Amino acid sequence: MRVIIAGGGIGGLTAAMALHARGIDVQVYESVVELQPLGVGINLLPHAMAHLQRLDLLDVVLPLGVPTAELCFFNRFGQLIWREPRGLAAGYPIPQLSVHRGHLHMALLAEARRRLGDAAVLNAHAVQTFREDESGRVMVEVLDRVADRTVTETADVLVGADGIHSAIRQHFYPDEGPPSWQGDILWRATSRWKPFLTGRSMFMAGHLPHKFVAYPLSEVGDDGMCTVNWIAELDRRAFGMTSREDWNRRGNFNDFMPHFEDWVFDWLDIPAMCRQTDTAFEFPMIDRDPLDRWTFGSVTLLGDAAHPMYPIGSNGASQAIVDGLVLADALVQDGVAAGLARYEAERRPRTSQIVLSNRKHGPERVMDLAEQRAPSGFTDVNEVFAPGELEVVAAQYRQLAGFDLDSILKGGK
Repeated sequence: MRVIIAGGGIGGLTAAMALHARGIDVQVYESVVELQPLGVGINLLPHAMAHLQRLDLLDVVLPLGVPTAELCFFNRFGQLIWREPRGLAAGYPIPQLSVHRGHLHMALLAEARRRLGDAAVLNAHAVQTFREDESGRVMVEVLDRVADRTVTETADVLVGADGIHSAIRQHFYPDEGPPSWQGDILWRATSRWKPFLTGRSMFMAGHLPHKFVAYPLSEVGDDGMCTVNWIAELDRRAFGMTSREDWNRRGNFNDFMPHFEDWVFDWLDIPAMCRQTDTAFEFPMIDRDPLDRWTFGSVTLLGDAAHPMYPIGSNGASQAIVDGLVLADALVQDGVAAGLARYEAERRPRTSQIVLSNRKHGPERVMDLAEQRAPSGFTDVNEVFAPGELEVVAAQYRQLAGFDLDSILKGGK
């Protein structure tokens, strides 16, 4: 069996290594001429980490980030709403990891080339068109952007892992249009700052769409500081989205900092931390509607090409990684037609539910509820929420996303 993957991002590279590990011939084509370590922090949830462990990638990935010990939700006054342990601290057999997206991407790229060979993962090669022949194999035309020539390749399966602006997806859904934007903008950056809370805590404060998120990406250095990833979020519908998202678009601090100047908590001075860097990147918060079909003959979708979602609940990269392992298992066990059907049956309903849940703010809705019920703050969170209400919200989302403890211990996907 031969598989061509369009897209050399985190999902595409993980899928390639999973397929290769099962003896499948894989070719990855990435349209970008030179891949760069772009982006800022992301989180890999325990189910994604368990799949990386299956691929013997933990030694590659773990040194890149910080195992998360807890997730905390605060209101805009810095008052604790909910705290839950995460990863090893929650009894999982594998950590949750906070890591720089670009560093993770470059590490996976290097490892994929080491395992598959340099020629199996090619930059500057864009899938242009494709069609199935009479036997069901896929004829793929690929543009070599450096040599400016087109070559035709043949495979048993074509996987569109080419992101939220997927050309493969657009082929099947030509009238879909641009991604959906409801008005929120994220400003993302890193600063060197003192450890806060446990030193391995990820927190979210405020409420949508006036929210702040931060977590460490590095261990504490000799200077007593660590690299902290932070995200400021605001509703900017009144200003509009001027152009499509870009990993390298620099934001203007004057657009968001005035809204967070008084967010000085007894456990963290947010404006002071933000001022430790002069570069923040601006991203619109976008997704796409869930599809009722990913697979057409021998062509299917994966990762953001299949299910782009709001960056809520740390699910983007994690779900793409899970996609790749499930796809590889299904193709090996069931063959092309039945395997693709099984892959979609396992992954599409779950990821569709996550997309829709994230639009309702996923587990972060506890902050919205706190703002609605106690807009001036509170002295006792138990007076704001009914007994067990917070636990239910957190547990439901873990189960929906597939990283509840029982699923991980049972090896669930």
